[in-house]
Amino acid sequence: MNKLILGVTAVIAGGVGFFAYRLALAPREAEPVVAELKQPTGGMPDVLPAFSLQNREGQLQSIEDWPQKSMIVNFWATWCAPCRREIPLLNELNRTRSAEGFQIVGVAVDFREDVLKYANEIGIDYPILIGEQDGLNAVNSFGVEAVGLPFTAFTDSKGRIINLHIGELKAREAKVILDTITRVNSGELTPATARTAVARQLAALPHDG
Repeated sequence: MNKLILGVTAVIAGGVGFFAYRLALAPREAEPVVAELKQPTGGMPDVLPAFSLQNREGQLQSIEDWPQKSMIVNFWATWCAPCRREIPLLNELNRTRSAEGFQIVGVAVDFREDVLKYANEIGIDYPILIGEQDGLNAVNSFGVEAVGLPFTAFTDSKGRIINLHIGELKAREAKVILDTITRVNSGELTPATARTAVARQLAALPHDG
């Protein structure tokens, strides 16, 4: 996907809202980053932004409903191939790292009926919040210049953002991020030093997929 396509994508998403955005992008699901949305350059927030969306049961639920958890907030869509590919890893992390205080929440920027059908078919084990334009607004609240799907925010147990990951999450990347957050939670690292450490370690990983 070249820069011209990404620029057009940004105009579509910003100008006509979620529905045109989804319809325009769904056929390109084979791309490694399905969408790129230009955001205000206000900077990454220090803490996880508050937002509320409907859960699987149709009840409004806040992302703040998991206090004292290290949050893994994964923005995804059913039509996004990289999003679908990383769900088994997220299910595994939910099984293996929840005892350490990590909480995964999937935020589906998609149509509710499509999300529920897909989640039931493949067996997503972790909580899901669902929003169309509201889901896109939640993405926007992170204030980064550009963001694609999948997009995952990682926090420590006090809700402080340690890493924002754009694109498909791989197991070794997740290990670097979560192990570093564990050191923050134990008091060994500050959030600032953890952010630097994560960035350095991720940059050193081989790029062979």
